[in-house]
Amino acid sequence: MTFSFHPEEDAEFVKVVEYYEDCDPGLGIDFSREAYAAIQDIIDYPTLWPVMDNEVHRYLCHRFPYGVLYSIEADGIFILAIMHLHRDPDYWKHRLASGRTKV
Repeated sequence: MTFSFHPEEDAEFVKVVEYYEDCDPGLGIDFSREAYAAIQDIIDYPTLWPVMDNEVHRYLCHRFPYGVLYSIEADGIFILAIMHLHRDPDYWKHRLASGRTKV
């Protein structure tokens, strides 16, 4: 199974990695590794994590206060957001309308 990022998430992810790297060298790489480990778990077991809204699942990261919001699509996993858990919980919902090819 493959995965893809929503275009807005792709840029947002890079900013978060850069932010953590600026805070402490190596921390951005740690965040990136954790995010990609989460995505690998999602690919391995896509239906394991709870559905939050509109068939969007949420995986909670362990070390960082982030959740990976994703949907299961015909062509793989679609990452809508890697969201800080203290951010507006609905900021990503406009992304549902673009880029999805629901099964």
